Amino acid sequence: MELDINLSKKAVSEIKYLLKLKELDSSFGVRVGVRGGGCSGYTYTLEFGRKSNSDIQMIKDGVMIFTDPKSVLYLNGTTLNYTDGLQGKGFHFNNPSATQTCGCGESFSV
Repeated sequence: MELDINLSKKAVSEIKYLLKLKELDSSFGVRVGVRGGGCSGYTYTLEFGRKSNSDIQMIKDGVMIFTDPKSVLYLNGTTLNYTDGLQGKGFHFNNPSATQTCGCGESFSV
């Protein structure tokens, strides 16, 4: 099973900045995932951490990304973007497999 997530240039830049700011060593990467919940059925998770034995891993533009095997089914083809405009800043998932998303963009259904 392979993980295929795209990162925008702004997301790559912000991830590298945060890893450096937090003084995390090269064994750390971005853990993305999906869990049940939210108003549309599933929510995204995003945190810094180390790869566990069961994780699926990829490296994109020098950023290590990993997730659990179940989340791969929901995340493949997704683009992770970072915005810092007047409407707020943060990471956002653009998932072409999502059939519905909630108004806040935090949850989705497939």
